[in-house]
Amino acid sequence: MLNRRDLFRGGAAAAAALAVPNLAGCGSQSDALTFFFQAAPDEARVRMQIIEAFSKLRPDIKIQVQMSGPDPSQQILTYAAGGKCPDVLMQWESYSHFVELGILENLNTYLDKDPAHAAVLRQDGEPALYELFRYRGGQYVLPEQWAGIFLYYNKKLFEQAGVAPPPARWQDAWTFDEFLAAAKALTKRDSSGKTTQWGFVDAWPVPRYSAAIFGMNNGGQWFIPAIDPQRAGIDGDNFIEGFQFYADLSVRHKVAPPSSNSEALPSIELFSQGKAAMVLTGHWQYQAMLTTPDLDFDITVLPVGPHGQGAKSDIGATGLGISAASPRKDLAWEFVKFATGPEGQKAVADSGLFVPVLESVLHSPGFASAHSRIRNLEVLTGGPSNSNGIPVTPNWLRVDDAFSRASDRILRGAAPATYFKGDVTSHINDLLRGTE
Repeated sequence: MLNRRDLFRGGAAAAAALAVPNLAGCGSQSDALTFFFQAAPDEARVRMQIIEAFSKLRPDIKIQVQMSGPDPSQQILTYAAGGKCPDVLMQWESYSHFVELGILENLNTYLDKDPAHAAVLRQDGEPALYELFRYRGGQYVLPEQWAGIFLYYNKKLFEQAGVAPPPARWQDAWTFDEFLAAAKALTKRDSSGKTTQWGFVDAWPVPRYSAAIFGMNNGGQWFIPAIDPQRAGIDGDNFIEGFQFYADLSVRHKVAPPSSNSEALPSIELFSQGKAAMVLTGHWQYQAMLTTPDLDFDITVLPVGPHGQGAKSDIGATGLGISAASPRKDLAWEFVKFATGPEGQKAVADSGLFVPVLESVLHSPGFASAHSRIRNLEVLTGGPSNSNGIPVTPNWLRVDDAFSRASDRILRGAAPATYFKGDVTSHINDLLRGTE
């Protein structure tokens, strides 16, 4: 559902670099357990490390990797239609569509048989991340990483502009007004009026989702409830005010580039080249930041609006599920249990590539060591427990299409955020209920 990073980029390169065979039949001709996932090269290597660690513990279970192509959802549907679905499936927030089609196994069956492990997850896991993958009473996926958004900021540019450093943790969040004042102070223009430095840029490739987070940070609700929503909350006054605030950063205040400016440098490059003081993105950009010479950066939280109850990120995550048609479900459970449990999560933490979902691992020395360039580490360690739920519905593709068309008008400045009221929300509600 939420394509929060450029996961597609480098997927084929990762497969080649790892010399993993392309499995036309998903292992149906082999006794090996097949594991389907999508990842950039660095991420793929971490997953291979988890597989290697599991193989040492369970040498009797062979694992064969299936790297995803550019459209993992369609690839899964194709495999399922042919009766040859991989045993273990990487999943995103779009998983509910596969539940409706009977592709994913309900993991409650295995959690009930393994009460000790279930207790570990209940006691050590962040509840909201597990709730994301709990649909109509079933736990169809176990989370493996948090992938929420926050702000990176250029410490040098803040200092040069005389702007105080932003908050270091979610509990001390700044207000919309404070954030806007900083963005204005950090925006520079030359004598011709051309912007030479932006106060804020958004590197999440779905600005309507960013704006929705701002709406929720002003006390609004995006969809109600977040899991299997029955109606949209985008017509609420608080949501509209927060969404409009985000749009105005570009349209009115000119502290952010227009979202439609296709000729401009990508937002992440503007930040890495010192041409933007703040960038909204996620942990997946951390390694790229490390490779940029002389980039003195840290991270901070999103601002909270006047009607908000505290600043929040979003409950974004990836996880692992088991194919309902797998002939090796018990073996698949052993791998899913390992990869999403303490042992696999330790590899996640030590890699510096992902944010683990277990509290003990999230606060471990290994995770801190992998993020030695970040002073405000509490932004990461507090992220999973300070996040708003995002929509999980099998009707999301049609709902998002309607939401996208309405949002685009607002983000371009062609309509105010009150455009969400009336027919727009009514149409989206019909799509949610499947009556249109």
